[in-house]
Amino acid sequence: MTRKPYKRPMSGWWKRDPFFVRYMWREATALGVLAYAIVLMTGVWRLAQGPEAFEGWLQALRSWPALVFHLLLLVAMVYHTISWFEIMPKTMPMMFVGGERVAATTITRVGMIAAAAALVLLLLAWMLKP
Repeated sequence: MTRKPYKRPMSGWWKRDPFFVRYMWREATALGVLAYAIVLMTGVWRLAQGPEAFEGWLQALRSWPALVFHLLLLVAMVYHTISWFEIMPKTMPMMFVGGERVAATTITRVGMIAAAAALVLLLLAWMLKP
C-alpha cells in the first residue's frame, strides 16, 4: 500500500492568523508607495514637456478623483508608517544608551513622534506657502 505524502493546503494561508493578515496589509501598502511614485514621475515627465503640460498635470491632481486617491494613499501611508515603526525594534540591532538596552516601545514611540513631526512640518509648509 502506497501512502501519499501530506500536503498542507496553501490557499488563504495568511487569512488563518491575525498576525499574517496584518503582515499582508502592511505589504500591500507598498503598492500605494508604487502608485505615488508613478504619480510623481509623471509630474517630472510633464514638467520636462513644458509649462502647459505641467499645468495640466497640476489640474488633474486638483480633480475630485485625484483627491480621493490621495486620501486613500494617505490612509495607507499612515498605516504603513505605524506598522513600520512597530516592526523596527524587531529588525534592527539592539541599541544601548548608558549601558542599558533601549526598550522596543521607546524605539517605536520615537519613530512615531518623528513621523508626526515631519507631517506637521509638511502641513505647515503647505499652509504657509506664498
